[in-house]
Amino acid sequence: MDDLKVFTGNANRPLASMICHHLQIPLGDAAVGRFSDGEISVEFRENVRGKDVYVIQPTSIPCNEHLLELCIMLDALKRASARCVTAVVTYYAYARQDRKTAPRTPISAKLVADLITTAGANRMITMDLHTGQIQGFFNIPVDHLYAAPVTLEYIRENFAGDVVVVSPDSGGVERARAFAKRLNASLAIIDKRRDAAGIKAMTLIGNVWGKEAIILDDMVTTGATLTMASELLMRHGVRTVHACVTHAVMSRNAVSNIQGSMVQSLAVTDTIPLTPEAAALDKIRVLSVAPLLGEAIKRIHNQDSVSSLFV
Repeated sequence: MDDLKVFTGNANRPLASMICHHLQIPLGDAAVGRFSDGEISVEFRENVRGKDVYVIQPTSIPCNEHLLELCIMLDALKRASARCVTAVVTYYAYARQDRKTAPRTPISAKLVADLITTAGANRMITMDLHTGQIQGFFNIPVDHLYAAPVTLEYIRENFAGDVVVVSPDSGGVERARAFAKRLNASLAIIDKRRDAAGIKAMTLIGNVWGKEAIILDDMVTTGATLTMASELLMRHGVRTVHACVTHAVMSRNAVSNIQGSMVQSLAVTDTIPLTPEAAALDKIRVLSVAPLLGEAIKRIHNQDSVSSLFV
C-alpha cells in the first residue's frame, strides 16, 4: 500500500478520514483554500510521482465550488506525474439533467463527465447515480457502487414483521423491487406527476394496509416528495412510515419539511455531510459508507474484482 495516496478537498473531509482509517493509511496532506479574490488554491504537500492517487470529493452544496475544487485537484495531480488518478465522487451533481427535457436545454450530466475527464481523472468511483446510464457519459472506467448493503443491514436490524418497500416515483421502481426481493417484503409504487409549480398529484399502487412502510430513494432535496408520500401512505392505512435515502442534499426548507412530516425516521448515508440543522434532527440517522468505499479503493488498487460490491 506504499504507493497508494488518498486526498480530499473541502466537500467531505470526515468521510475521507474514515476511508483512510479503514485502509490504515494517513490522509494525504493537501491544502485546498482560497486566494483573496475567491479563486481556488490547491497545493499537494506530498510527492505523488508514480503513485496511485484517489481524490474523495462529492459535488455537494455548493456544488459548483466543490466541482471546481475537484477539477483543479485532478489537474494538479496530473501535472505532478501521478501514475493513476481516481476521482471518488460519492455524490454526482447535475445527474438529474441527463437528457434534453425541452428544446434548447443542456445535458449537464454529460458536461460534468467531460470536465472531470479532461481535468485528469483516469477512473471514477461513484455511488447511487440518479440514473445508471450516466456511466456511459464517461470515456474512462466508472465503478458505480450502491449503498444497498449498508441500507439493507440497517433495515434488517431495525424493522421486522410486515414491511412494504415503497418507491416514491416510477424511476425508483427497480431499486425498490431489488430491496423488496432481498427483504422478502411486498412492493408499492407511487405514481408522481409534476407540473411547473412542483408535484401535482400522487397515486398509490399496491396494498399497504396495516404494514410498516419504508420509502426508498436515491436523494432527498427539499423533502417535499417524502412529506407528500408519507401523507398518502398514512391515508391508505400504514402503521408507520420510514425512509432510507442515500444522498442527503437537504436544500432550501428540507429540514422543516421533514420535521413536520409523518416520516418517523430518515436514514441517510454520509456521502454528503449533513448541515448543522439537519444533524440536529432526531428523525435523521446517518449510516456510514466509508468501509464500502475503502474496500472498493483497496480492491481497485490491488487489481482485484469489485463486482461483489455492486449489489
